[in-house]
Amino acid sequence: MLSLQTPLIEVKGVGLKFGEKFKKIHVQTVKDLLWYFPFRYEDFSNIVLIKDLKIGQHAVIRGEIVSVKIWKSWKKRMFILEALVSDSSGSIRAVWFNQRFLITTIKKGITVNLAGKIIETKGGLTISHPIHEIITASKRNANELRHTGRIVPVYPETKGLTSKGIRFLIKPLLDNIGKIEEPLPKEILNKEKIWGINEAIHSVHFPEKIEDAQEAKKRFAFEDLFFLQLVNLRQRIKLAQEKAHSSDFSIDEIKEMLAELPFELTHSQKKSLWEILQDLKKPHPMNRLLQGDVGSGKTIVAILAALVLAGWKKPFDAAQGKQTAFMAPTEVLAKQHYETFRKFFKKFDKGAGLMTGSMAKIFYGDDLESDFKKSDLIKKIEKNELKIIFGTHALIQKYVKFSDLALVIIDEQHRFGVKQRAELLKNHKTNKTIPHLLSMSATPIPRTLSLTVFGDLDLSIIDELPKGRKEIITKIVAPSNRDKAYAFIRGEVKKGRQVFVICPRIEQTTDDEGQPVKKSSWLNTWENVKMVKEEYEKLSKKVFPDLRVGMMHGKMKAKEKNETMRQFSTRTIDILVSTSVIEVGVDVPNATIMMIEDADKFGLAQLYQFRGRVGRGEHQSFCFLLTESGSKSTHQRLRSLIEAKSGFELAEKDLAIRGPGEFLGEEQTGVPDLAMKAVRNPELVKSSRQAAEEILQKDPELKIYPLLKNRLDAFQKEVHLE
Repeated sequence: MLSLQTPLIEVKGVGLKFGEKFKKIHVQTVKDLLWYFPFRYEDFSNIVLIKDLKIGQHAVIRGEIVSVKIWKSWKKRMFILEALVSDSSGSIRAVWFNQRFLITTIKKGITVNLAGKIIETKGGLTISHPIHEIITASKRNANELRHTGRIVPVYPETKGLTSKGIRFLIKPLLDNIGKIEEPLPKEILNKEKIWGINEAIHSVHFPEKIEDAQEAKKRFAFEDLFFLQLVNLRQRIKLAQEKAHSSDFSIDEIKEMLAELPFELTHSQKKSLWEILQDLKKPHPMNRLLQGDVGSGKTIVAILAALVLAGWKKPFDAAQGKQTAFMAPTEVLAKQHYETFRKFFKKFDKGAGLMTGSMAKIFYGDDLESDFKKSDLIKKIEKNELKIIFGTHALIQKYVKFSDLALVIIDEQHRFGVKQRAELLKNHKTNKTIPHLLSMSATPIPRTLSLTVFGDLDLSIIDELPKGRKEIITKIVAPSNRDKAYAFIRGEVKKGRQVFVICPRIEQTTDDEGQPVKKSSWLNTWENVKMVKEEYEKLSKKVFPDLRVGMMHGKMKAKEKNETMRQFSTRTIDILVSTSVIEVGVDVPNATIMMIEDADKFGLAQLYQFRGRVGRGEHQSFCFLLTESGSKSTHQRLRSLIEAKSGFELAEKDLAIRGPGEFLGEEQTGVPDLAMKAVRNPELVKSSRQAAEEILQKDPELKIYPLLKNRLDAFQKEVHLE
């Protein structure tokens, strides 16, 4: 008897050959295959009489094979199989190209269903390259059919694995698997009016009508969302039981600290800071996401929280001040956060450090800064002689031991991924406490998506820009206006301004089946480098030979990138040609123009990030979106960047256009495909959240729901949630 855990290679018809093909798409057990859902359906349920067929129609016919012949076309060098098929109303030709093996299947005298497009040829009406299914006595019933005469599932395909082959395997599995245990409590099924697992698994593959397929997918989407919400809520409960450092501060201390700044915080900055500080007062760990538009001042808010923990306004005592680790995804961004700290808090004398793959620096206030050996800096961290440490993922390494880590700040947190976040917290338990966690993101995440993917985090939003910022003028530039854009850039540089030029990433291609295929990451990187070099050569030698043009890309060494950014920041470079390496964090107030080549090849959220690199100073800034595409949809998409009133409004549009997986990056979220698509359904997100809350209120340990607990444990392993 088959079970869900049966290895797929033991299933009749699979074997080692197909087992290896399935392994490549992460399908290795019976359960994996049954949960390999169709991405669309063909309605082949209506069998049409041959006399009623029309040219251009996609139709299903049933008839007897009257004759069969095969020949080779010398012109195109392909084998052509032709059959004459008749039913009670007439006859039609069926033609297959390069399918020689069908000569052993398509034989005179058999009855077949054929599904395909009707075309007109010299010989009359023809059904071209049809899907075929031989009709035996047992297959007169539509329920026994797999490929025609019913609603037919179409699966994501790969080389050597076709939808027809997958259907061939799944149908007998469904007939022989027996009853699958239902992991969802009966009260949830009844309340949410969703199908049981056995009905849903049959209908998701072989529905009697399209509505059945939709109901089945709804059930599995709800299930995945429900488990995801359970994981998030249980994480909240678990954190509430952990201990963290509880900071003590007064309003007067905070006011005194804010007075050090040369500007006043915006209302939403103050509100976010207050929410964070209230969390730091609690004896259990904070788990908060700070979201805000590019340039909204998230970094200052996070640094202020770190200063409170460091006890900045209190007498120096190495044993008293608590430590903060401030992590960024790139060296450039980590260094920039460190420099921001030095710029605004020159009097901080309790030790701030910078540690990346290539740098180790320590700052003790009043411009006292020194380069250190990394090993010496690590010793100072361990002795609690440094209170705020900026860095990259280098801070996660096991050899970095914090003496009294109270707060971890992670910038662009979805870029780190779930595992790295967990690794940091796991490595740095101190005195039986775990640090507070503050994540920051400049990619505005729609509410339904954040509730689903980051549901274990509280949310603070900075939704206004600092006072005095001018709106960035954004224009779509057609190829015919490129020279005008260059002339405008020259004029701005002559005024003393600076320019970013961004080169595109590589566009996805598709395979023979129309499925997207991504080039390997190293190939993407090298092709991006090639594009940047070509653009640099063109701009520096042909377009702006009299201006200072620089170049930056991901294959440069850290020291080279840092030196290039230093030159750009000190105005030694007028125009910086770059890949998306400058997408986050680069802050050059004198840069007023962002020119993006092939802007249509980027997502809206990424374009929004690029645009946020300018408009940070007193001068009017501009963003030019260059595109060769004349497509109406492309221009509508780019116009939404111009028209959106906020990053959150734009994020909603980006989510609708690209889907959640593309929006965040599948490997960073660990969320099943169906759940990610279901994020666009706020009602389903809401109901799954409520159901999870009710179950945990009733039974936090899930002791009375053993099947649910087992399935939840498996779910966490399957989707790599840490």
